[in-house]
Amino acid sequence: MQPSVAKRLQHTEEYYFSRKLREIDDMNKAGANVINLGIGSPDLPPHPSVTAALNEHAAKPNTHAYQGYKGIPALRQAIAGWYGRYYNVPLNPDMEVLPLIGSKEGIMHICMTFLQEGDEALIPDPGYPTYRSAVQLSGATPVTYDLDVANDWQPDLAALEQRDLTNVKLMWVNYPHMPTGAQAKKDTFEKLVAFATKHHILLCHDNPYSFILNDRPASLMATPGAKEVALELNSLSKSGNMAGWRVGMLVGKAEFLNDILRFKSNMDSGMFQPVQMAAVAALELGPEWYAELNTIYAGRRKKVFELLELLGAQFDRNQVGMFVWAKIPAGYADGYAVSDAVLQKAHVFITPGGIFGANGQQYIRVSLCRDEQVFAEAIERVRKTIVAPQTAAI
Repeated sequence: MQPSVAKRLQHTEEYYFSRKLREIDDMNKAGANVINLGIGSPDLPPHPSVTAALNEHAAKPNTHAYQGYKGIPALRQAIAGWYGRYYNVPLNPDMEVLPLIGSKEGIMHICMTFLQEGDEALIPDPGYPTYRSAVQLSGATPVTYDLDVANDWQPDLAALEQRDLTNVKLMWVNYPHMPTGAQAKKDTFEKLVAFATKHHILLCHDNPYSFILNDRPASLMATPGAKEVALELNSLSKSGNMAGWRVGMLVGKAEFLNDILRFKSNMDSGMFQPVQMAAVAALELGPEWYAELNTIYAGRRKKVFELLELLGAQFDRNQVGMFVWAKIPAGYADGYAVSDAVLQKAHVFITPGGIFGANGQQYIRVSLCRDEQVFAEAIERVRKTIVAPQTAAI
């Protein structure tokens, strides 16, 4: 007997990259040797002190038991210290910090804690697809709000004010924005906090990209009044090259975190203690770590600009984060058509912007998570197989 799928999954599809990687794997088995420029999984290792801490603590006989759901005090203190040094946000490590097994799980925890059937949640378009799926899995209804290049990819709160917000309980925001690479403008966070306060909406800021190719790391929680209406997710996946380690964090006032802990404590049994000690080492790294990392990413981004110019795509050189977002070349229906053409002809995979929402249909996204030699090879393949006019970046 084949059991029926639960109602909560009926509108939730398999993650796009999960399906696409199978297609790429089949092509590689047939000899294609596809260059994958789609996924933002850092290919560089963590700092040596991080792996040394993991090895040191994993070798101890007393570090292998179940751990507390709130993380060890040393990790909470390190997170609070990191927020204080780099974001100028004071946090109480015992009350306002909750370590997570990756920040992606935090998106689900927040939705399952605060949303239910009949509620609505605002999600950005374009935006990270997990926001939508997590809202749907909670039983609530996702309601998109538009981001567009004409408004520098900032929320149009005046337009939102014209909507019926009666059932809106939560709003997802993300700056530096993925996939567009836009930074929050000087007054964006202040306007968002005022909007959330006025309409009694929980503001949830997803902030994993703030250190990548960005000399102004910012936290929503530095905004006056934010702690009363907001939560912020952060991660060591990008800033620490620790994507597979699954180390994230949630910061906000104690009442919010305690509610989330009621859900989280039923989902896991705590993070492996040696991983927590390795995270402490990562959080204690100085600004030279981020400077060295960004020197590498800056060199890669130049190669991506070259690739996109060769395709005839248009892009903003001032975007930040781990990707480059670009308007598709003339002659293609949408980003899927560009992605498929480049994959089939040049055996190079770039992400179609449509997976991030309707407002991404005319865009493509390229990851910076390959070394410069790989990008050079991708450029050469495109040069040989894709015919497109030269178009300068805007």
